[in-house]
Amino acid sequence: MDLANPPSPALLLLGTAAQALAPRLEASGYYCLQGDPHDPGSWGSPDLVVLAVEAAGAIPQLRRQLPSVPLLLDLETDSVMGRSESLSSGAHDFWLSSAGPSDLLMRLRLHSNLVQRAAARNDRLQLADLSLLPGRQEAWRGQRSLALTAREFALLQLLLQQAGEVVSRDTILRVVWPDQDSAASNIIEVYVRYLRQKLELGGERRLIHTVRGLGYCLAENLPKNLPKAPPKDPDQQLRPPETGATDA
Repeated sequence: MDLANPPSPALLLLGTAAQALAPRLEASGYYCLQGDPHDPGSWGSPDLVVLAVEAAGAIPQLRRQLPSVPLLLDLETDSVMGRSESLSSGAHDFWLSSAGPSDLLMRLRLHSNLVQRAAARNDRLQLADLSLLPGRQEAWRGQRSLALTAREFALLQLLLQQAGEVVSRDTILRVVWPDQDSAASNIIEVYVRYLRQKLELGGERRLIHTVRGLGYCLAENLPKNLPKAPPKDPDQQLRPPETGATDA
């Protein structure tokens, strides 16, 4: 197994019964860390923790050290009292060593899915009724799913990450077209037009605003105090300043 790039999720196994299942868990695609219940320094940064009965005393420290990580405690023998004691100990769930690996694998899949969903929610970028999930390459305007190409998604993600601020053309080219030494002079305008068409397909109001001479700004309403574009020649310094923004 490549330790530099372990598969996800990573399991911390504490106690004899939990560690005995390491080969079976690794065969199912998990990366197993075998820690010492009495040594928090050996716990690493797992996605889930599987505890044998004798490791239950580590739960309070685990809750403090790994507050968002699900803890699964072995019941050994299933009973109403056993389940109640397991949950009252601070564990998030239990597993039945008497049922073999299948019970634990089922519960691990459940908690792995919950962890992934929580991560996806935290990954969400949103402004008004526009939302993106970068990890899943999905975007919506309200309830309407947006069919975006990879470049369109990258451009919209960049603008949304800098919502309310002007993103320069140079920054856009560097982030969205890093594989091209010199993109066509009008490529940004073309892709902004594509995005506007898709974002405003249902008659929604404009969110991507052009800031003349500077770049683009994604906002519900274009901020009033935007920087002015630098003059193109010395004579322009003697002229009255022009409006810095336009949605053309």
